[in-house]
Amino acid sequence: MAASVQAPLAPMSAEQAKVVLAEVIKAFGAPENKQRMEEARDNACNDMGKMLQFLLPVATQIQQDVIKAYGFSNDGEGVLKFARLIKSYESQDPEIASMSGKLKAMFLPPMTVPPHGAGTGGVAAS
Repeated sequence: MAASVQAPLAPMSAEQAKVVLAEVIKAFGAPENKQRMEEARDNACNDMGKMLQFLLPVATQIQQDVIKAYGFSNDGEGVLKFARLIKSYESQDPEIASMSGKLKAMFLPPMTVPPHGAGTGGVAAS
């Protein structure tokens, strides 16, 4: 009996997630990807709607090219699953949180989030 190749994505440890995240960040630094991102950014002209139209698809493609080798589907859903996995480790691993922030800064414009009342600080979300 051979191991099932079509098994659902095996749980990825924080260390494995860190390796994949580092590869994704490195991919954004590749000259051809830097150029693609710059062109998309230029087309977006700091307009949030255009960022979604031009920049996000390029960023998604760059991530897909890396994460597909780790069992994630080669589509937007795979990128979302990867993002959720990384998010789940952010609170447990400060290095992953830092790397995740670095990745997001590569394709999301800086946003100022207004305070929402007197937050309790530790609201658990499922």
